[in-house]
Amino acid sequence: MNQESRLKKGKARGSFTGTLGFVMAAAGSAVGLGNIWRFPYLAAKDHGGVFLLCYIVLALTFGFALLTTEISLGRKTGQSPLTAYNLIHPKFKIIGVLACLVPTIILPYYCSIGGWVVKYFTVYLTGKSEAAAMEGYFTGYITTVWEPVLWMVVFLGITSLIVFCGVDKGIEKFSKVLMPALLVLVVGISVYSMTIRHTGADGVVRTGLEGLKVYLVPDFKGMTFRDIWVVIMDAMGQLFFSISVSMGIMITYGSYVKKDVNLMKSINQIEVFDTVVAILAGMMIVPAVYTFMGKEGMSAGPGLMFVSLPKIFQAMGTVGKVIGLVFFLMVVFAAVTSAVSVMEAIVSSIMDRFHFSRRKSTIYVTIYALLGGLLVCLGYNIFYFELKLPNQNVGQILDVLDYISNNCLMPLVALLTCVLIGWLVKPKVVIDEVCRNGEKFYRRFLYVVMIKFIAPVLLVVLLLQSIGI
Repeated sequence: MNQESRLKKGKARGSFTGTLGFVMAAAGSAVGLGNIWRFPYLAAKDHGGVFLLCYIVLALTFGFALLTTEISLGRKTGQSPLTAYNLIHPKFKIIGVLACLVPTIILPYYCSIGGWVVKYFTVYLTGKSEAAAMEGYFTGYITTVWEPVLWMVVFLGITSLIVFCGVDKGIEKFSKVLMPALLVLVVGISVYSMTIRHTGADGVVRTGLEGLKVYLVPDFKGMTFRDIWVVIMDAMGQLFFSISVSMGIMITYGSYVKKDVNLMKSINQIEVFDTVVAILAGMMIVPAVYTFMGKEGMSAGPGLMFVSLPKIFQAMGTVGKVIGLVFFLMVVFAAVTSAVSVMEAIVSSIMDRFHFSRRKSTIYVTIYALLGGLLVCLGYNIFYFELKLPNQNVGQILDVLDYISNNCLMPLVALLTCVLIGWLVKPKVVIDEVCRNGEKFYRRFLYVVMIKFIAPVLLVVLLLQSIGI
């Protein structure tokens, strides 16, 4: 069977109605907890503006290459990752298996974290924000047995319903409403964050604008080459979260794009939208943390959103309760749009590989996510353990799943994809798809150099670092 026949094989699939729907859905996938939660604490940890500079450079080069590749492969094949790679090169179908495995691992623990977000939103909605600001509240919540399970089920139910409704009536319709709303909330909180001021216990007055300067202005003072390299690796690792590559999502969404859509224009819009929201996420959080907690508070790490921010909202007084409510509503929006894309990557793969209906595929994936999410929630109480990972972190079930998917599989999928496109089937496969309707590929030279040479080297280093070498 020749490639054209293989590409036409399979039953009709859903599609986005146009460019706007695709861009909003893809941006919704990209703008998730990775941007709202992970980006700010990495920026705070990695010298603020230094991290931001590295991230923007990598987003416009490394991220651009991976994003363009995956969306193009999706549209060219009209298939999800599990079957798309086989159509590009039958001997490399293992990449599709690995790419599908990533969202399969991520979905259960993402729904668990999504449940945490919904819980915090309801806490602020019901006027109990003082409790959330108390010492030990977050730890006390996740270590209870059944309440985290309940909120995980609620979050999973919302996600499943949207995926169940399909591409145009579910994912696209939902994204067109939620993404503009999310952007308005992000901008509003960012602006407010820059206006605040606070006098600390030491008598020092700090302002949001001073925190903004710490966040935006690169400060290389005292940094060694090794420090800079760590920041580069952190920024590159963040890109996987921020643009949703190497987890099958962009291939899946690309497969729903109509052939007459200007792919390069859409990719540029997704790239800009995601980068802007990532930067705004930092502008929401970093200035506020600096104002109320100084530079010491900016080292809070992953607990920044669930531990530090509630304390900051409490310190703001009455207005803090409103800001907290709006903030967690925005995070709920971001978490759901990303969870939908993660689930859709799995559902679409099942539909393409086994020719099941969307209804049956969604039900199967929901049951799996429910059981997996239950295991993750119980990993903080009944099944609690501490395991030292190769990257020297100590984790529980959620951390182990996160390590396997994000530190190991995602760089590996990206590396194998670069080898496949850069050296075996050649970049022309992607370039031809981008230029299908006569469009210009404005960063063609950059794309070829990145996919063949620079990205593979960076990915090998990232992978070796992730496994502790």
